[in-house]
Amino acid sequence: MKTLIRHAAFGAALLLGAAASPAQERATLPILVPITGALALEGQSQRDGALLAFESLKQGPAFNHPVIDTGSNPQIAVQAFERAMGESPKPRALMGPIDGNSMLALLPLAAREKLALLAVSGTARLTELGSKEIFRFFPSDVVVKAAQARYAVEELKRTKVALVYQNTAYGQSGNEQLGQWFERLGAKIVYRNSVPVTTKELSGVIAQVRDSGADVVALQLHSGSSALFVQQAARAGLDLPIVGGSALHQPSTAALLEPRELKGVCAETASAPAADPAMREFAQAYRERMKVEPDAFALAAFDAVNAAVAAARSPRPISETLAEMRYAGLAMTYQSDGKGNMAHDAIIVCYDGASRTPRIAKRYSRPQDAPGRR
Repeated sequence: MKTLIRHAAFGAALLLGAAASPAQERATLPILVPITGALALEGQSQRDGALLAFESLKQGPAFNHPVIDTGSNPQIAVQAFERAMGESPKPRALMGPIDGNSMLALLPLAAREKLALLAVSGTARLTELGSKEIFRFFPSDVVVKAAQARYAVEELKRTKVALVYQNTAYGQSGNEQLGQWFERLGAKIVYRNSVPVTTKELSGVIAQVRDSGADVVALQLHSGSSALFVQQAARAGLDLPIVGGSALHQPSTAALLEPRELKGVCAETASAPAADPAMREFAQAYRERMKVEPDAFALAAFDAVNAAVAAARSPRPISETLAEMRYAGLAMTYQSDGKGNMAHDAIIVCYDGASRTPRIAKRYSRPQDAPGRR
């Protein structure tokens, strides 16, 4: 394992202590992720990042980490949670699925069990309900939608926005945040439409975008829908810049498209390990183990697991320790804002049309704190 991976794992192990008590000799941290269903691409990245983190641990207690499929479905996620509670020893923390609807369903269960619920979902509402158990290691839509809107307006100088979003909790969250930010920046949303994750034909939506007079497209779609929109927009000759959500930064999403179809496409995300020279060692270790390119969801899951392992040293509930700790992860330094939001940075990546690997176009630290125009 590469030096950077060893460093993160050693830091967690050091906090755990080399001499674990009998009660600490083995612990359980289940991984609940959508391996099937509409969000399988995102879920597989999340799973692989978490698994790499566990495999990197060399000291401290061993962790039982069963992977349980949530099927991109809140009801299945609840069943997966109850199954995880039957593991031995009983979990003190759990990695929740990436989709916001499933995470919302798990919040009351985490409160009932008093266990830390690790999240990489961007749905803003997750940390607005007063939960003391949730800890989000991916920047919320409050953060990344600010970066997405600011890049479109401040860097691309666009002011007429076509906003296309998914009819899920994730999509609705992004729609709300983007709407507020474009207004704050003095831009106007001239077209807005929501689409189901099952939609396979977007040519009608793309025609409406063209007719709206928009000069930029903002997407808040999951991976499959993002690829579908970009592909069909390219075939239709829609000559507008597209600034998408985090799904568009994924190598697995880019793999569904030809490089020429990605020309002029940008996306917000927390990190871009496949494109960032500073992440070279993590990216190489991930490629060697998982045989695919890493993305921000994988890195967020990697950091979340290592932070939870570090917090597990304390006899206090992991949620109490995570609420107070400052953890230097690979993607960024994480610290709770009092609501469980641990990640506060974002980047914009853009594709040049010649490669499926994007370049980092802009970095933002707490982009939501910018005043904007009113």
